Amino acid sequence: MNAANPHRLLLTLLASLCLFLAGCSSAPQKPRPVVNQTDKAVDFTGFWELDFSQSDNIQVNLNALVRDLRQQTQQRAQGTGVYQQAGPGMLIGGPGTTNSGASIIGLAQMAELITESQLLEVEQDQHNIKVKRELDFALTCEFYPGQYHTVETPLGKEICGWDRHQLIFKILLPEGLTIQHVMSLGPDGQRLNIATTVISDQVTSPFTVNRVYVRYTPQDDGYSCKMTISRGRVCTTESQ
Repeated sequence: MNAANPHRLLLTLLASLCLFLAGCSSAPQKPRPVVNQTDKAVDFTGFWELDFSQSDNIQVNLNALVRDLRQQTQQRAQGTGVYQQAGPGMLIGGPGTTNSGASIIGLAQMAELITESQLLEVEQDQHNIKVKRELDFALTCEFYPGQYHTVETPLGKEICGWDRHQLIFKILLPEGLTIQHVMSLGPDGQRLNIATTVISDQVTSPFTVNRVYVRYTPQDDGYSCKMTISRGRVCTTESQ
């Protein structure tokens, strides 16, 4: 009986160890990373129509950019003791061809071109989104929590992902040109804001245009409007 005690003690210790390990394996595990609840709640799915009254005016934003660049020029001139008066075809500020009139107008025209879509159709699931844009290519993104998705294309690099409640698309193009779209949904879920920023190494300030879209039911009404730098809002009728 006493001779068996050491074996019994060993078996007891082994049994206790097994129970301990079993208890550890059955203990609550740390939750696996999941999509942020805020991200899941932001669903852009649906049809969207441009709200001209709530969207930025290209010409107004261009005027603001020019004023900002002139202020930068004056500040630099005060530091160097040299002042250059801006005029037609002249530099607003900066060395070489930076901030030339052509570069600034080109930046605004690029912003106008890539924000002219009046109608959007958004398809979205847990990890993918596709933003179909009228008169433009679709924006697509495969997203996961805490990650930015990067795709190399013949034209450059595309980066997308969530920044809290905002979905960001960034396109890095050759010759120092960057385009960024930031999508956010209004509190009532009925308004979609897309802030598009164009950045060029030829202009020292970025150019941003906010477009506001509202939900709509698709229909062919033969009526089309767009914003232009030269004429503002222009509407035309189209055959159905």
